[in-house]
Amino acid sequence: MEITIERLVNELKDVLPEDQVVVNKTVRELHSKDESYHNSSLPDVVVFPKTLEEVRAIMKVASEHKKPVIPFGVGSSLEGHIIPYEKGITVDFSLMNKILEIREKDFLVKVQPGVTRSQLNKELKKYGLFFSVDPGADATLGGMAATNASGTTAVKYGVMRDQVRDLEVVLADGQVIHTGNLAAKSSSGYHLNGIFVGSEGTLGCFTELTLKVYGIPEHVMAARASFPTINDAVEAVINILQAGIPIARIELVDELSMKQVNHYNETSYREEPTLFLEFHGNEAGLKQDIEFTKEIVFDHKCKEVAFETETAARNKLWDARHNLAYSYVHSYPGKKLMSTDVCVPISELAGAIQHAKETLDKVGLVGGILGHVGDGNFHVLLMVDPNDKEEVEKADEINESIVLYALKRGGTCTGEHGVGIGKRKYQEEEHGAALLVMEKIKKALDPQNILNPNKIFKLTDKE
Repeated sequence: MEITIERLVNELKDVLPEDQVVVNKTVRELHSKDESYHNSSLPDVVVFPKTLEEVRAIMKVASEHKKPVIPFGVGSSLEGHIIPYEKGITVDFSLMNKILEIREKDFLVKVQPGVTRSQLNKELKKYGLFFSVDPGADATLGGMAATNASGTTAVKYGVMRDQVRDLEVVLADGQVIHTGNLAAKSSSGYHLNGIFVGSEGTLGCFTELTLKVYGIPEHVMAARASFPTINDAVEAVINILQAGIPIARIELVDELSMKQVNHYNETSYREEPTLFLEFHGNEAGLKQDIEFTKEIVFDHKCKEVAFETETAARNKLWDARHNLAYSYVHSYPGKKLMSTDVCVPISELAGAIQHAKETLDKVGLVGGILGHVGDGNFHVLLMVDPNDKEEVEKADEINESIVLYALKRGGTCTGEHGVGIGKRKYQEEEHGAALLVMEKIKKALDPQNILNPNKIFKLTDKE
């Protein structure tokens, strides 16, 4: 007999302080959706653990009664990752937000999952250090690890998976494991960090993360370079990378999105396809990199390059880039964001973006193009009325066309947002028989399928 919600809540209150177990509808509604266009769904109860032992206790109650458990950071996901379609228990990690240790000499930090990237960087600045991964949202580090997030600096420093040394994970039955250690390298056993990072809460709940950090660069220079066409900008990116210039950031923003940038941020940048760039290094090396980059961009019909050396001006430039998705949301009240997220080999990037533009024109929806083009990842931002069936179908058609184009050329359906439910239907096309291996891992670690069920893929009976 299935447990009643009242009894479930009472059992959770037996293992947690009463004020950390919430059934208030307003709180449940806040945990029923993310920032995407996907339909919302209320959890039965929201819990706010403060310690490892409390997370273990929650998992034991959930396991005993086969109730779904959905880990929750700040709800900034874009593919329905944290929406509890099977009801159950949402575990909000916002009270587990301590920076536990900063190991300056090892360039490592140990944090709880509810720490946000801005919170961490504010503290690291005191030590002359910074954490490199910077998604558009001020996400929690636990959520960033769960989706293998990346951002504007991935071209130089890598994605979230590259930063994780160790995770403390509570499994479905309440068992606690560590996936790594503090060493810079190891050939011992399976690479568990690689399995758990990007697992979207389907294999366990992260309760502690040990992450790589970096020294703040001696000198930083930012720049904007505008081009007559997107193709000119992309070809410039490819040449910059081929030349071996150690670029720290190289972002593409199309002309429609540059209009959004100016409108939302009250800037007056040229409204043409634009590269946002950043260089890190010592003074002599930086000067050489900048001169070489200028030669390349002007060889590709660049109309203007504007450099920013002052911190305030650089921050304004990158705030404009980070706020771009929110500027679209602000400009289209009542609509929800749908973002494509393919990543392709650099050699296929120009063709993939051109295909995306042609698809937008063919289907007849307006969408901005931007992306972390230094690693082949780009987005088409579509504002969709979730209640307009025809509009949703058009957006799905655009997304599917872009995804299938990428998959046929050795790319992926998602470079950084994760699968959730929105990219689930492409998993078999992308992974083939390897999807069955993933299902076996899921069944081995979560035999009752209670951890964020039906995200990434739906379990099948295939063997």
